[in-house]
Amino acid sequence: MKIDHIGIYVKDIQKVADFYTKYFHGTLSQPAYHNPKKNFTSHMITFESGARLEIMHQPSIPEVKEEPKSQYLGFIHISFSVGSKENVDKLAQQLKEDGYDIIDGPRTTGDGFYEACVLDPENNRVEFTV
Repeated sequence: MKIDHIGIYVKDIQKVADFYTKYFHGTLSQPAYHNPKKNFTSHMITFESGARLEIMHQPSIPEVKEEPKSQYLGFIHISFSVGSKENVDKLAQQLKEDGYDIIDGPRTTGDGFYEACVLDPENNRVEFTV
């Protein structure tokens, strides 16, 4: 058994799609699925490993009001393996230069992982590790 995909609701599908395709080399499905009856739109982003992220928009979905840098119960992050410590450092630097908030790392965690964590354009936590 394997996880097929993870879905997240977003305000701006294009902005989020651009982030995951540019920095994590995802491929965006074309065209987007749209259900006019429910005013629902979704896109699948497929990554090199075959994992997929569904980004969805529906104006009636309320925004989360929690502080984005805080921890809380439930799903907290998605994680990508970028292959090496050097790639973690390089991606963290590129994201920082492009104006994204690196909220943790790059660092070696207490359990031995080398990783960094960034907020995507809608404040979802994205971890990237070796």
